[in-house]
Amino acid sequence: MSVRPRRGRAAASHGHDGPDERWMASYLDMITVLMCMFIVMFAMSTVDQEKFEALRASLATGFGAEVSDTTDASEGVVVPEELLDEKGEGFTAVHLTEAESEFDQLSELRVRLQDALDAQGLGTAVTFTIDERGLTVGLVSGETFFGTNSTELSDQARAVLGAMGGILAAQPNEISVEGHADSRTPVAPFPTNWELSAGRSTQVLRFLVESAGVDGTRVQSVGYGDTRPVAAGAGDAELAQNRRVDIVILSEAEEEVRQLLPTVVASASAR
Repeated sequence: MSVRPRRGRAAASHGHDGPDERWMASYLDMITVLMCMFIVMFAMSTVDQEKFEALRASLATGFGAEVSDTTDASEGVVVPEELLDEKGEGFTAVHLTEAESEFDQLSELRVRLQDALDAQGLGTAVTFTIDERGLTVGLVSGETFFGTNSTELSDQARAVLGAMGGILAAQPNEISVEGHADSRTPVAPFPTNWELSAGRSTQVLRFLVESAGVDGTRVQSVGYGDTRPVAAGAGDAELAQNRRVDIVILSEAEEEVRQLLPTVVASASAR
């Protein structure tokens, strides 16, 4: 009987020295096709040369590579350097956007108040100012609101406050009513200008709360005496301007946002 030799796995794999790498040919073909496709797509695209040059000049100016008198790399409101700390931090684009939004809201309120006064023929009876505190409505007009050494509201003062009262009552903001007196020494019944100015602000506050429906929990009365004049001099016109009451609709924005309001106001005025 003869014995035939058995063939093992080593014999079955005869002729194969390593792994099969035929997949690489297909992979390289795919990469080549993709590269050709992107080259064709790039060749088919068009470049706006004018916009490219403007971008190049803007970037070069912004990074200090060159000085340009015609290309301005900034738009909108530029935050003054004095409002930044030493590290260039403290204010962000978010703060600036919020300040612009707050300015828009205060401006819209100013327009509504002005329209209400215009409808009653009282459009020139008050002044409006937007600053870091909010919107200030100045009751300034000679004897229009208060007589000399008096806290009594005139008929026109009541008409002005009545025209604005409904709008102020609908606002969620806190309100500061601030009284002022001129530089002359008062006479009885007011021992000083402190009492006189506080009495004027209190009368305005009472009208807003009792007659116009303003919520008493969000309004305050302040008397500044003659310490904050808006006009220098002792003439009748200057004294009349300093004898006033300011109604300040206080901004509810964060302090960082409120500090940017004057910058936004200046930018809007320059447009």
